Amino acid sequence: MREKIYNIIKTDQSSKVNDAYDWIMLFCILISLIPLAFREQNSWFEWLDKVSVTVFIIDYLFRWMTADFQMPNRPRWQAFLLYPFTGFAIIDLLSILPSFIVINKAFKLFRMTRLLKILRVFRFIRYSKNVQILLKVLRKERHILFAVFWIALAYILTTALIMFNAEESDMFKNFFDALYWATTTLTTVGYGDICPTSNIGRVISMFSAIFGVAVIALPSGVITASYLEELREAKVKEK
Repeated sequence: MREKIYNIIKTDQSSKVNDAYDWIMLFCILISLIPLAFREQNSWFEWLDKVSVTVFIIDYLFRWMTADFQMPNRPRWQAFLLYPFTGFAIIDLLSILPSFIVINKAFKLFRMTRLLKILRVFRFIRYSKNVQILLKVLRKERHILFAVFWIALAYILTTALIMFNAEESDMFKNFFDALYWATTTLTTVGYGDICPTSNIGRVISMFSAIFGVAVIALPSGVITASYLEELREAKVKEK
């Protein structure tokens, strides 16, 4: 019986029952997030929350009672003991707890209940196979992505230092303002709240924006190519 449940709730395989379970969970996650988009709550939102949380609790119990199948290299008692402390189990528990009245009263200050419910977004990672493929791509290309990250960080620091010393206007009151400008310029956002006013500062800003596009394009190309490769491999496995 427990093995049948485990085969249904597994997210690394594809079958009609398994896919149906994943879609049901994704739907419940989605409806549980609807009340968070409104300031005022009503009976419909409470009903949606109760239904979705009931499904989440059942899913949590199913995964806990099949922990030994999820951790085949560990003794059964150890798997049951360690499962509540795994990453996804902690996210599941924290997304469930705010729906209980006792927790609501305890966390009424600072609106912690709504913030904890937002953790339900991370449940999409478990049930969405496309997101899992993306995470696999990020793990596979992590060395290249880390190299690009350090290049971007070095570029931000360098351009911030250049601009901070070249621009004499009151826009850049401290080095953090220069860092903020360099980051928004690198990402081609350019909010405009901090910008150079001198000619030399504008020239630096233009070069920074042009090279920023090239730096940002590097990880995009790596992730896209690897993602398409993973999709092709997944299709071959299905066939």
